[in-house]
Amino acid sequence: MSASPRPAVTPEPPYYAVIFTALRTEGDRGYGSMADRMVQLAAEQPGFLGVESARDPATGMGITVSYWADEGSIRAWRENAQHRIAQETGKKSWYADYQLRVARVERAYSGPAGR
Repeated sequence: MSASPRPAVTPEPPYYAVIFTALRTEGDRGYGSMADRMVQLAAEQPGFLGVESARDPATGMGITVSYWADEGSIRAWRENAQHRIAQETGKKSWYADYQLRVARVERAYSGPAGR
């Protein structure tokens, strides 16, 4: 997944975070290219603010947090046709287990870059 290695730059709250935590199955089977495509496609959606992602290759456990301006933007992304294909393929092939959580960000703080 080609999310930036730095934290996402988000506006002043409130905004929303979609937290996707997943345990991957063995093997890639097209996952990497689809994950990269979903990041690119999400970035083109109205209301998209940024994304952060990390995965432990040893265990297959990963977390992706995408940030959105409002709940309507999240709903539209959930219903995007290409994203729906990725969701269904994930359920059938890529994920042994997953959790999805939607949270409203009320406060956000940041520290000095590079430290």
